[in-house]
Amino acid sequence: MIDKKEFLLQSIIRAYIKHLEPIGSTQLKNMYDISYSPATIRGYFKKLGEDGYLAQEHISSGRVPTTQALKQYWSNRLDFEIGEIDLDMIQRISEQIGATVFIKQNDESLLQDILNIDNRYMILEFSDFAITIKFSSALYRFLQDMRGLELEGILDVSKQVGAVELYNELANKISNNSYEVINMKNFLRMAVEYNMSEKDIQDFLRGRILEKLQSGIYFEGLLPKNYIGICHDCKLNGINIKMLVVGELSKDYDYFYKGIRR
Repeated sequence: MIDKKEFLLQSIIRAYIKHLEPIGSTQLKNMYDISYSPATIRGYFKKLGEDGYLAQEHISSGRVPTTQALKQYWSNRLDFEIGEIDLDMIQRISEQIGATVFIKQNDESLLQDILNIDNRYMILEFSDFAITIKFSSALYRFLQDMRGLELEGILDVSKQVGAVELYNELANKISNNSYEVINMKNFLRMAVEYNMSEKDIQDFLRGRILEKLQSGIYFEGLLPKNYIGICHDCKLNGINIKMLVVGELSKDYDYFYKGIRR
């Protein structure tokens, strides 16, 4: 059971996400039929402001949740087990709320064999494709223990051991897999506004960013302040995919996830 201060913080955050305007004590009381008096609510607003969770532009204006409050709210609220998703609804709702969605099909190909061609080349045979790289006796011996491993796992290992050619070949193969960016214009608007580097922009648009992320929530370091990235492993039409949702912290992700689940 949450206390009054936490209850009022969650209430004002929900109200702000819905209306995107400062929320006053009387307005909040009427919106949610809260039993506390406006004076009591204002007292808690003051405490929440001192704690860094609410801000007030003017003495006479209502409050808005801070970046810290919104981060905490979504970190505690989002569910990463979303199962099967509906692409049509993703396209529709991402446009409505102003979020960008990056979707990439997981490659589950397994390494089946490594062929030595006259100590000049190696052919790595996966269950769905094959690649050719220059022969290295050390790498050839090392790869023998990688048989049966999925492509993504071998990509991680090749990066760790510095097998640059192998890593590049596998990364290019993954990049060519099914990849889609939904509502790209919102991402590009953010990228221009916050002067993202060309490399970072291309990492998003070409799908390389999804090779680096695990299921979870991402803030600064990946995205500008006031933005959130939400990464999931889920299914689309029965196929395993990775999905990254990017948008402002103030967007209604409750509405988004409720709408896209099958």
